[in-house]
Amino acid sequence: MMNLSLRLFRPGEKNAHRPVSLGKRGLSALIMICTLLLSNVYAQDISIKGKVTDNKGNALPGVSITVKGTSKGTSTDMEGGYTLSAPPASTLAFSFIGFAPKEVVVGSESTINVVMDDDVKALEEVVVIGYGSVKKKDVTGSVVSLQPKDFNKGVITAPDQLIQGRTPGVMVINNTGQPGGATTVRIRGNSSIRAGNNPLFVLDGIPLSGSSARPGGSGGFGSDGGNPLAYLNPNDIASMDILKDASATAIYGSRGANGVVIITTKRGASGAPSVSINASTGVSSLLRKPEVLSADEFREAVQYYAPNDVKGADFGSNVNAFDEITRVAPVQNYSMAITGGTDNGKYRVSAGYMDQKGIIETSRLKKYTASINSSFKFLESKRLGLDFNVLFTQTNENLAPIDVGVGFEGNVISQALTWNPTRPLRVNGDSLTYVSPSTINPLASLKAYKDVAVVNTTVASIAPSYKITDDLEYKLVYSITRQTGTRKGRYIRGMIDPAQIKNGFAFIGNNSETNQQLTQTLSYNKDISKDLNLNAVAGYEFLDYANSWNSLSGSGFTDVGLDFYDYLSYSVASNRGINSFKSPTNQLQSVFVRVGLNYMDKYLFTGTVRRDGSTKFGENNKYANFPAVALAWNVSNEPFLKGNGTVNNLKVRLGWGKTGNREFDSGASRDRYVFGTQSISQANFGNPDLKWETSETFNGGIDFGLFQSRIVGSIDVFSKKTTDGLFERTLAQPAPSGKIWVNLDGEVINKGVELALTGTVLETKDWTWNISANATYLKNSVSGLPGFYETAALRGQGFSGVLGQRMVSGQPLNVWYLAKWAGLDPTTGTSMYEGADGQASTSVDPAQNKFYVHSPNPKYLLGFSTDVTYKKFSAVVNMNGAFGHYLFNNTFATVLGINNLSTKNIAKDFFNKDIKEATSNSAAPSTRYLEKGDYMKMSNVTLSYRVGNIGKAFKNLNISLTGQNLFVLTGYKGFDPEVNTDGSNGGIPSLGIEYIPYPSARTFLLGVNFSL
Repeated sequence: MMNLSLRLFRPGEKNAHRPVSLGKRGLSALIMICTLLLSNVYAQDISIKGKVTDNKGNALPGVSITVKGTSKGTSTDMEGGYTLSAPPASTLAFSFIGFAPKEVVVGSESTINVVMDDDVKALEEVVVIGYGSVKKKDVTGSVVSLQPKDFNKGVITAPDQLIQGRTPGVMVINNTGQPGGATTVRIRGNSSIRAGNNPLFVLDGIPLSGSSARPGGSGGFGSDGGNPLAYLNPNDIASMDILKDASATAIYGSRGANGVVIITTKRGASGAPSVSINASTGVSSLLRKPEVLSADEFREAVQYYAPNDVKGADFGSNVNAFDEITRVAPVQNYSMAITGGTDNGKYRVSAGYMDQKGIIETSRLKKYTASINSSFKFLESKRLGLDFNVLFTQTNENLAPIDVGVGFEGNVISQALTWNPTRPLRVNGDSLTYVSPSTINPLASLKAYKDVAVVNTTVASIAPSYKITDDLEYKLVYSITRQTGTRKGRYIRGMIDPAQIKNGFAFIGNNSETNQQLTQTLSYNKDISKDLNLNAVAGYEFLDYANSWNSLSGSGFTDVGLDFYDYLSYSVASNRGINSFKSPTNQLQSVFVRVGLNYMDKYLFTGTVRRDGSTKFGENNKYANFPAVALAWNVSNEPFLKGNGTVNNLKVRLGWGKTGNREFDSGASRDRYVFGTQSISQANFGNPDLKWETSETFNGGIDFGLFQSRIVGSIDVFSKKTTDGLFERTLAQPAPSGKIWVNLDGEVINKGVELALTGTVLETKDWTWNISANATYLKNSVSGLPGFYETAALRGQGFSGVLGQRMVSGQPLNVWYLAKWAGLDPTTGTSMYEGADGQASTSVDPAQNKFYVHSPNPKYLLGFSTDVTYKKFSAVVNMNGAFGHYLFNNTFATVLGINNLSTKNIAKDFFNKDIKEATSNSAAPSTRYLEKGDYMKMSNVTLSYRVGNIGKAFKNLNISLTGQNLFVLTGYKGFDPEVNTDGSNGGIPSLGIEYIPYPSARTFLLGVNFSL
C-alpha cells in the first residue's frame, strides 16, 4: 500500500526536517477536499426548463426570469414555458406585473415549474383621505393618489405643478411664465360665481389658507400675485392625494366644495443615518411669442399702408427688441436630506436651495428651504407617540415690470413687441433711445423699475398621540403657520420721460399672516368579526386665520443714485401715502365623524358628517351640516368572478354628499367701515341671514384591473349642483351707498366623465414599457340666476371699462359676451360687425350689438405619459392638453393692431395684401380676437441612466437630462394657450384672457441624485 508523506518545514522547530505522514485516513480526506474544490471550479451550468402559471393554472407569458447576481435571464413564451442555463445552488428570480416576485433555488432537478401569486401590494397601498388613511382597496370615493414617480419633472417651484396633466378632472394652468408665478387649479371645473374656485390644500394634516404674504403690485410694477404654495420644496413631497367628489371631501365640510389636495411630506426611517442628494442645473429660453414684423417687413408694410409716412418711419436699423429684453437664463436647484433613527425615534432633516433667473432680464427667484420632522414612541408599551415638524422657507424675488393693468404706455412686454424694428434701442453706445412718454424704450423700463420681494414662511406642528387600546387611538395636532412678506419698489420716472426727472416714485409694503390649528381626533379600527371591519374617526377642530398689511409710498424723488424706498422721507410731503389693514375675525369651529365598514372585503360603506361654524356667516346661519355617504362593491372578490383570467380587479363605487365654500371676504356678514384721512365711511352692510354656498355632488365610478393588472384604470361620472351662491352686491338706491353680501338664487351645474387608463405594453428581462392616459369631459351651465353679472376686464387702448364675460342663466360660467366680427369691407377695409338682424355692416356699432359666443372653460382635458426602461436606461414622457374652449387674445386686440402703423410694430397676421385694412380701424371687443384655445403641450421629457453604486460611498447614482415645455401643438397665435391673465371685476373671477403676460420658457436640465 502506498504511503504518502508530506514534508512540512517549520523554521526553528525541532525535527523540522522529518516528514509528516498523513496515513490512509488523511489521504482519503485530502482526495475528498480536492474533489470538492475541483468540482466547484469546473462546475457546469445545467439546463433548466419549466412552466410558469398563476394560482389558477393559467399560463403566464412574458414573465421575466433572471439568475440572481448575474446578467443571465430570459422570459416565458406564450405558453408560459421557458428554458435557461444556471449553475447548481444559484437562485432564479421570477417577476411579472400584477404578481408577487418569487425566487427558487436551483437544485439537481432539470425541470422547475413555478406558480406565481397575485400581488396584493397595489391594493394594500395606503391612501390619505383626510384625518386618516385607508387601504386603496377600501376607498369608496373618487380619490387619486400620486407618488414621486408620477410627478412632472423639470423646474418645479410649487407642488401644484407636479400634478398637471397627471390625473383626470384636474386642470392646472400656469397663468404666467414668471418664476414662482401664480397658477389656476380647478378640480372638476368652476362652480362658484363670486367665491373662490381653488381647491383646499392640506399639508401633513394642516389646512392651508391659500393666500400669500407677498404684497401685491400695480402702477407698472409686476402684478402677478405669485404662487401661495411656492414655499414648499417639491423634493420633500412623498405623495399627493386628490379628493374629488363630495363623499371624499365632506370630511372638510365648508372648505371641500372645490376638491381637496392632501400633500404628505417624506418622513424619517429606521436605520443608520442616510444622506440623499439631488442636484440639477440648466438653462431656460423663450418658448414662443406672437409673430411681429421684421425690419424689412415693417418697411414694406409702411410703404403699403401709409406711403406718406415712409420717410419718418424708417430709421435704418434692424432691431429685435424682444431679443434685447429676454435672455438664456440659468437655473440651479439643490436639495439634501438626512434620515435615520430607530423604531422608537425617527427623523428626517432636509435643506434646499433654488436659484432661477427668469428669461426676462432683471427677473429672478431664489428660494431657501429647511425642514425637520421627527416621530417618537414612549413608554414600555410604545403607546405614547409624538410627532414634531418644522418647515422654514425664504423666497427672494426680483420682479420684472410686467403689470397687466397698465394704460396706453404698456408694460415691458408690449413695449418690446411694438418697438419700431428700424429704430435703434441705443444711441452713442450705451445711451438709451428716447421717443416719447407713449412710446417707451423697453430697456429703459427694465432700468427704471426695481421691484424686490422677500417672504419668510414658518410652518410648525406638534402632535402627541396615545393608543388607548390596540384599536383606539387619540391624537392632538397643534400647528401654527406664520408668513411675513416685504416688498420694495422704486420707479425712476425721468428714465422714461425726461420731463419727469424730479418725480420718482417708491413704495414699501408689509404683509403678515398667522394661522393656527387645533385638531383632536379619536380613531377606531377593529375587526368586529371575521367578516366585518369597522374604521371610524371622530374629531373636533378649531382654526384661526389672521392677516394684516401696511404700506408706505411717496413720489417727487430726484435720482441721486440711491433706491428711493430707502429714504421715503425725502419725497414730497403732499404725495405721501399711508395705508393699513387688519382682517376681521376669521375662525372656524367644527366637529366631524366618519364611519367606514368593510364586509367580507366585498361590500364597503362610508358615512361622513361635519358640522361647521364660521365667523364669516350671519348670526342666523353660523352653523351648517355637511353629510356624505358612499358605497362600493368589490365585485372581483365574488365567487362568480374569482378565477376569471381576464378581470382580476373590479370595484363599483357610488357616492353622494354636500360640501360648502367659504372662500370669500372675512367679515362679509357684518357692518364694516373704512378709515380715510380724518373720515370714516361704511363699506359693507351686514347681513345676518348670509349662509353657506353649498355644492351637492353625485358620483359613480368603476375601478378595474385586467389581465393580471397589466391594464388598470377607472371611470367616473359626476354631477355637481351649486346653490346659494355668495355675491357682493351694491345696495340699490335710495339706500345709502355701500355693498352687501347676499346669497343668489339660481344654480351652477357641473357634469362630467373622467377616464384613467394605464397599461404595460412590454415587460421582459431587459425591457419595460408602460403607457398612461387620462381624459376628462366637462360641461357647466348656469340656471335660475336673476339678471347677469359681468367680469373679464379687457385692457389697452380704446378698451377702457370694457368687460368681456357674463354670468347669466342658460349659458356656461364666464360665457364670452362680444360683438360678432364679420370681416373687412372689401372696398374700404373697415371692420364689419353682425347686427341684431344677423346682417353684417360697417355701420353696426360693436358696443351695442353683443352676443353670447363660446366658453373659456375647456370641454376636454387630456393627459398622456409613457415610460420606457432598457436595462439601466429609462425615458419618461409627459404631455397635457385642453380642448373645446376659446381664449381672448387681448394682446392682438389692443397692442399689435394695424392702427399702430407707422410709429409702432404690428402682428404679421394684420399685414394682409388680399384686403387692405384701413389703418384707422380701431379695435373693438369682438370675436375677431377670440381664438380656439386647443393645445397639447410636451410638458416634460426625462432621459436617465442608473449608474448604481460606486464603491462603498455612493449609492443609487442616477444621471438625468430633462426637457421641459419642449413644444406646444396649437393654432393659438398668442404667447401660450396655457394662460390666464387676471381680468376679475368686483371680485368675480375671469378665465381665458391673454394680455401681454410674462412669456413661458423652455428649459433643459442636467440632474444627478445619489445617496450616501
